Amino acid sequence: MFRLIKWILIVFALLLVVGGLHYTLPQRDIVRIAGTEILRKDFSGWTRIFYAQADSGDNEAINRDLRLINAVRPNGDVSVYRNEDTGFGWPPYFKLDSQNLQAEATDAVSDKENPQWYVIRHYGWRSPFLSIYPNAVSLKPIADPNTRLIPWFNIVVLLILFAIFWAIFVRVRRFWNRRVDPVLEQVDASMDETREKVGGWFSKK
Repeated sequence: MFRLIKWILIVFALLLVVGGLHYTLPQRDIVRIAGTEILRKDFSGWTRIFYAQADSGDNEAINRDLRLINAVRPNGDVSVYRNEDTGFGWPPYFKLDSQNLQAEATDAVSDKENPQWYVIRHYGWRSPFLSIYPNAVSLKPIADPNTRLIPWFNIVVLLILFAIFWAIFVRVRRFWNRRVDPVLEQVDASMDETREKVGGWFSKK
């Protein structure tokens, strides 16, 4: 019983960590900028957690303008990115130039007859159902849309995090095996003994 609860908690914790890393770590897409727009957005709902704060120097409000960058990938799929400051909060991208990035994106607009390709760096998730968008961090031109982008930064970060996790896991496992498992085994044995006694009482009756 206790072992099952332990593994459920471990799996749940791992899912939270993997989900948080997937949301936070930077991703890169090769896209053609199709246009930019500003959308009036209500941030009073629970999806507020998927949006950054207001621009640095502005007061936070329930309703504010949200910059969007509309893009098209080489295979024809569309992508929509928000463009918000992260400031000095989380995730730690220290992005303070959203208006400059919006100007760059507007200047980078091209059509399908004469496409200009860019690498857009972003983090976050896109969900049409929840109306959430990944947050664009930077924009750089690229000559070949078929270029393979290797996420070296993510690889290094994940290796470092894995090393830290493994060091902590080994020590926690040793502590658990020495201190916690014997106690849980005693509790399980006591519960089994109690169930046998109770079952014996009912069987005699």
